[in-house]
Amino acid sequence: MERIIVRSGRQLSGTVRVGGAKNSALKLMAASLLAPGVTSLRNVPDISDVEVMAQVLERLGARVVRSDHSLTIDATHLTSHEAPYDLVAQMRASTCVLGSLVGRLGRARVAMPGGCAIGTRKVDMHIEGLRQLGVDISLGHGYIDAETSDLRGRHILLEFPSVGATENILMAAVRAEGTTLIENAAREPEIQDLAHFLSAMGADIDGAGSSTITVVGVPELHAIEHHVIGDRIEAGTYIVAGALGGGPVTVAGFDPRHLEIVLAKLRQAGVDLEIGDDFVTVRSSGRPSSVDVSTLPYPGFPTDMQAQFMALMSIAQGRCVITENVFENRFMFADEIHRMGAEVDVDGHHAVVQGVTQLSGAPVRCPDLRGGAALVLAGLIAEGETVVTHIHHIERGYEGFVDKLASLGADVQLVVD
Repeated sequence: MERIIVRSGRQLSGTVRVGGAKNSALKLMAASLLAPGVTSLRNVPDISDVEVMAQVLERLGARVVRSDHSLTIDATHLTSHEAPYDLVAQMRASTCVLGSLVGRLGRARVAMPGGCAIGTRKVDMHIEGLRQLGVDISLGHGYIDAETSDLRGRHILLEFPSVGATENILMAAVRAEGTTLIENAAREPEIQDLAHFLSAMGADIDGAGSSTITVVGVPELHAIEHHVIGDRIEAGTYIVAGALGGGPVTVAGFDPRHLEIVLAKLRQAGVDLEIGDDFVTVRSSGRPSSVDVSTLPYPGFPTDMQAQFMALMSIAQGRCVITENVFENRFMFADEIHRMGAEVDVDGHHAVVQGVTQLSGAPVRCPDLRGGAALVLAGLIAEGETVVTHIHHIERGYEGFVDKLASLGADVQLVVD
C-alpha cells in the first residue's frame, strides 16, 4: 500500500509550476471524438484520471499516444459507442463521452458514473438536456442508452449551472441542426477552454464564460492542436501550502483570474500575495485570521478548494463558518483533520471551525481527491509525523504531488510497500 509521510517544522520556499487542468483535459479528450482525424493536446497532466480516459477512448476505437505532456488522439475510425462500467466506475468525468458520441455517431451507451464519493452528483440534467435536443434515452441495467437520428437545437434552461451537463449538452449541440440556447450554463474556465477547443474545430459558439451560451450547429468538425489551460485547483492547493509554510512560494503556470475569489479570501485572512499574469507569490507570518467561506459555482468559491481552505482555517485565529453549497458529502475531510486536533463541528452543510494553535500528526485516510491533498497540507504544520493512506485519490488529480512539495522544502515522502 502506498502512503505519504509528512513531518512538520520546515519553512516552504521556492517555485512550483502547475500542470494542465485535469477538469479541462478530460473533457477535451472526450470532445476529440467529435472530429475524425488526429487531435493533439498539449500541457496534459500525467495523472491516473487521464490514463483512465485514454482507456475509455481506446475502447471506443480511438488511438491514443502519450509523449511527455502531450496526447495525440486519432478518432478517424470509432468502432464502438459503449463506455463500459469497469472504466466509468473509476472516474465520473468519463460520462462526458455521452455528448460527444451522440454528436459524432448519433448513439451512445455509457455506464452510470463513479468517482469520488462526495455527493450524489446525479446525471438528470445531462439526460434532460440531451432529450430536449431530440435524443431518445433509456436507463437500465446500470447504463444510459442514447440514440438519435435528428439532433435539433433547442432552448435549454438548466435548473443548476452543472459543469457536466453544460459540457455534454454543448458537445451534442455543436452537431445539432439549428440553434441551441443554454441558459444558466456553467461558467467555469474549463467550460471556456472546451468552447475555445470546439470553436477551433469549426463549431459556432458564443457566450462561453457567461450564463447564456448560444450554439449554432455545424455539419462537420475537424481535428486540431490545442494547449490545455493551467490547473487553477492545483495552483490553489500549492498557494495554500505556501500560506501554511511561510514562503515565499511562487506558483506559476496558470491564470490567477481563475482563482480571484480564493485569492481575495486569502488576503482577508492576512496572507500576503503578489499576483502576476501567470503566477502568484505567497508569503505569510504568524497565524492567519479566520474568514467565512461559502462554496458556489464559478465565479464563486470553488468546492474543490474547500478542504484546503479548511486546513488553513484549522490553525487560524478565531472562528469561521464554511458552508458547502455544491456537494453534500464534501465534509468527509473534517472527520480526518479532527483526528489531528482540529476543532471542526459539522452541522448539515455548515462547518464551524475554531482555530487551534497547533495540530498534531496522526494516521489519516484520504476521503477523496481534494480532501487527501488537504490532509497532506495539514501534515506540513502538525507536530510530529502524519501518515496519509489511500493516496490513490490524490494521484487521480495531482501529478508529482510529493515531489513538488519536496522541491519547496517540505519534509514529505512517498512510501511504497
